[in-house]
Amino acid sequence: MLCLMQEEFYLSTKKRQELIDITEKVNSIIKKSKTKKGLCNVFTAHATAAIIINENYDPDICLDLLDAMDKLIPAGIWRHDRVDGNADAHIKSAILSPQETIPIKNSELQLGRWQALIFCELDGPRTDRKIIVTIIGDKD
Repeated sequence: MLCLMQEEFYLSTKKRQELIDITEKVNSIIKKSKTKKGLCNVFTAHATAAIIINENYDPDICLDLLDAMDKLIPAGIWRHDRVDGNADAHIKSAILSPQETIPIKNSELQLGRWQALIFCELDGPRTDRKIIVTIIGDKD
């Protein structure tokens, strides 16, 4: 039987730029939904944050990603910086994307061995980063 479920949760971040593994949290929502197979969309409702899939085994890869983004999109040189001082965060978010859609099998995300679902804080610290998880699939 095809089902649709949506749940949201919130994160607090501690740094201006920070990568947080949300794989376990999303898998727990999938298990709660009792969905066996289908699709899971994970979306952040913010213009200065992103959702990505990347390695989480070696913490240096997360630091490397942030360093690379800083080199490609440096802070303090954009027109929008005159307003909020966070134009780099908006540009990084647009390039990385606010969402990912991942297949579900056996009631969990079908990520590769070294992959994790990661929330990217690009303009923190913040106390109320909303993440919306939408699941569509079969319970049988």
